[in-house]
Amino acid sequence: MMGTAAAVAGVVLLTLFFDYTNGFHDASNAIASAVSTRALSLRGALILAGVMNLLGALLSTGVAVTVAKGLIDPPKGTAALSVVFAAVLGAIVWNLITWYFGLPSSSSHALVGGLVGAALASAGTVHWGGVVEKVLVPMVLSPVVGLVLGYAAMVSVLWALRRRNQHRVGHTFRRLQVVSAASLALGHGLQDAQKGMGIIVLALVASGYQQLYTVPIWVTLLCAAALGLGTYSGGLRIMRTLGRRVFPLDPPHGFVAEAVGSSVLYLTAFVFAAPVSTTHVITSAVMGVGATRRLSAVRWGVARDIVLGWLLTFPAAGVVAALAYGITRLAGG
Repeated sequence: MMGTAAAVAGVVLLTLFFDYTNGFHDASNAIASAVSTRALSLRGALILAGVMNLLGALLSTGVAVTVAKGLIDPPKGTAALSVVFAAVLGAIVWNLITWYFGLPSSSSHALVGGLVGAALASAGTVHWGGVVEKVLVPMVLSPVVGLVLGYAAMVSVLWALRRRNQHRVGHTFRRLQVVSAASLALGHGLQDAQKGMGIIVLALVASGYQQLYTVPIWVTLLCAAALGLGTYSGGLRIMRTLGRRVFPLDPPHGFVAEAVGSSVLYLTAFVFAAPVSTTHVITSAVMGVGATRRLSAVRWGVARDIVLGWLLTFPAAGVVAALAYGITRLAGG
């Protein structure tokens, strides 16, 4: 039992580290546009995002339950914890690689890819119906929705404000961006902290420490704190890509992109309990609002590189997780 307890503790600690890397990897999602438009200082934006991430993590556990029981059934015995450990390790490695190159890939899909890769390597069961319905379909639809809604909402705002003083409009929207950035950070916490919760619950059930796929309050608080601390540590490399290189945002465009992004995150978390990517949603919303100025205003070459990162994330994290599982089992884990 002591060996099992140590293995569970190892999974918990690794998952908290994943949440921390998720925080600094995805911090830019919530604050890049607000910082680039000078609506918030970098320090103020990071504090705001960290606090809102923490609060968002306390709002729901629906996505956590999906991750814990809707995607894989690991093999029985000690191999189950090796699967969970390898899955998280695969996601962390991919997070660090994409962070180093400044590529805003999805921590969410890295984690799911890790789960699938480790489960396949262990001859566990992958619930492909759940993976397709809860992960792959939302992975495709959420950026499309973000792009279309971003474009439509921006067109509506531009038409409504076409006769207003543009200096005053910019000043007003710079203030409103504080609200939209906070809303997006809340949605990020709502979505991303729950994935770590789901992993820990999966480990607790697989090891026999609990039978039901419910999230203990200590798990919620630990994951929320890790994500919030990671967010506060920042992610300047990715922030430059999202805030300036995709499309040079001004306050109205930034506000609309953030408002659209947070709306999609709330809808998918509360209504569908689907683990969608904050990165996918906000990046596509930025592209959508940017396209209203003119199509050439969006740097589609950068966007192409980001999409390539999206497509690589799921299989790459899966391969790393499968290798990690094999190494763990060979080492007697």
